[in-house]
Amino acid sequence: MIRVYIALGGNLGDRMANLEAAIAALAPDVRVLERSPVYETDPKYMTDQPRFLNMALAAETDLIEERLGRGAGERYGPRPIDLDIVFYGDETVELPDLTVPHPRLAERAFVLRPLADIALAKIHPGTGLSVAEMLDALDDDGGLAPFPR
Repeated sequence: MIRVYIALGGNLGDRMANLEAAIAALAPDVRVLERSPVYETDPKYMTDQPRFLNMALAAETDLIEERLGRGAGERYGPRPIDLDIVFYGDETVELPDLTVPHPRLAERAFVLRPLADIALAKIHPGTGLSVAEMLDALDDDGGLAPFPR
């Protein structure tokens, strides 16, 4: 089994229910080990849309992408749920539709903050930077705020 870190987010419909449904849909192929707190964040890139709920998971799996893909939609646009494989063990994966570690990880507080809650010392295999170092280097927190459950 490989330890995988997954970022989840969504800004349409019942955002919390969508996160929970996505986590439930990972079973039985993905076993969730840890869950970060949920954060509410401003949208990035395409800003004229509702705020997102974001969180991260640590899990074990033998899968890379088949059940973790996202449906078609506007890039950076609104969506009920989005799952990104942030880290897959210490592997670097380059496929036509998948790059791991996530290529924009270091610019995304909405991924790094929840990830830091469960994997602060995790090292990026390409850059050698820890999650803590990448988070500290950010200029913008993306309007990040804890979301009450």
